[in-house]
Amino acid sequence: MKSPQALAAKLAQQWNSADWRERQLLGGGAAWPLTLSIGQPDAAVFMGDAAALRSHLQQWRAVEQHGLGSVQWQERRYRGSSDAIAVPTHWQLAKPSQCVAALSHFKVPGHAQVKSDYARLGTLIAGVERPSFQRLLVRRLVQWRDTPTEAVIAAAGMALQLEPGCAQGKPLRALAVQGNDSKFFERHASLLTALLDERFDGEASRQGLVGFLGALPEDDHWLLIAPLAPGLLPFARQRVRASELLTTPLPAGRILLVENERSLHQLPQPVADTIAVLGAGLNLGWLAAPWLQERTVAYWGDLDTWGLHMLAMACSHVPHLRPLLMDAATFSAHQNLAVTEPVHAPEPIPGALPPPQATLTAHLRTQDKGRLEQEFLPTDAVHHAVQAWVDGGD
Repeated sequence: MKSPQALAAKLAQQWNSADWRERQLLGGGAAWPLTLSIGQPDAAVFMGDAAALRSHLQQWRAVEQHGLGSVQWQERRYRGSSDAIAVPTHWQLAKPSQCVAALSHFKVPGHAQVKSDYARLGTLIAGVERPSFQRLLVRRLVQWRDTPTEAVIAAAGMALQLEPGCAQGKPLRALAVQGNDSKFFERHASLLTALLDERFDGEASRQGLVGFLGALPEDDHWLLIAPLAPGLLPFARQRVRASELLTTPLPAGRILLVENERSLHQLPQPVADTIAVLGAGLNLGWLAAPWLQERTVAYWGDLDTWGLHMLAMACSHVPHLRPLLMDAATFSAHQNLAVTEPVHAPEPIPGALPPPQATLTAHLRTQDKGRLEQEFLPTDAVHHAVQAWVDGGD
């Protein structure tokens, strides 16, 4: 048999489970009432410890007297007793507020934090309409505990206004979105990133908030520069701030833009007069550099809607660039390596992509497995594509 204190402690442990909170707070009518088994006193307690039994019954009667849910009782006859006695079998809580009230009443460890979290969640869920955002707030309490309630609601509203690349090279503080001020992104970057991850399947974390929004970094974005032939640079590879590339030309006639740094090992060497710039992701504002208009430029990214979205952004700055390995033939040849893309990038603006890539992004949106990540392409296919670009062929 369990005491009210013991079951309240169990409830507190369950509250600490994100799955439990989501199920009980967002599960609707099916989640409540919540019924907990008390267990019945055995014959040994009845025969040998009358004081314990009496205390057990009194404690559960007090639960009902204090309005802490309802207690289900059952008549039970014990050997040696002429009369049946009513014993508690189940504790039923009708709604979340009764659960929180019970934790506070029995002062279980952490009850004050639970009470505070529950009170704030009520306000947050009422103020945030998007179900996926509600789920995030319920599951990740530490994400917002130290943030004022009105700021959490404002961040949720801003996250619905923001789109990949929407900063267009401006600082985050200059974004004209409702609720923004000069310090909002700085104070609440982690929360905004988490909310955007809910909308865009983790892309904000993968790219970094600044890169994902296409903003001018306050601390700048570092790119990996790798010459593909000796003598072009004094180092085999080096890091350069994106802002420096706006005004400082690279000493090569060909520039190969690669979405992800991890694909460096797939690139052929030597490739004369060619430098690769890797790891820009969505941070592509530096491609507006005037010197790039005088270079032969190629772009290679993931073959999915996000990679093609980045290609469109790159084309807006360097219209003459050539996509590499971002075509229907490449996808078809290696479709067995494709995986699911849970959330698609925004629909491209008409004319933002070359016609073959515009057709391809529409096709990928219809596929169950429409993401072919560049690092899974065979190295020989990459070498062949780069050489064809260098030779000026298709």
